[in-house]
Amino acid sequence: MYAVIQTGGKQYRVAEGSTLKVEKLVADEGASIELDKVLMIADGDNIKVGAPYLDGSTVTATVKSHGRGKKVHILKFKRRKHHMKRQGHRQAFTELEVTGIKG
Repeated sequence: MYAVIQTGGKQYRVAEGSTLKVEKLVADEGASIELDKVLMIADGDNIKVGAPYLDGSTVTATVKSHGRGKKVHILKFKRRKHHMKRQGHRQAFTELEVTGIKG
């Protein structure tokens, strides 16, 4: 059984027991959260698709940790103009462990 959820502007395929890194959520470590933007639930041949979300379906997960990803380096360069700009960015994330799919 798996589900497709939406959080942080992205879509993820999750199953019970799986871990995933999503955009930073406001929750304490060890807390249980419910993700209610469920797009699809599949259980073998039984598939439910929402329009756009399934009513009454939730995915519960526990917050394992918060962190920041690897640094992405941005370099802007214009040749023959004596111009170069460097910038870096580290995206914050929340690591979740899926504990249940209800739908």
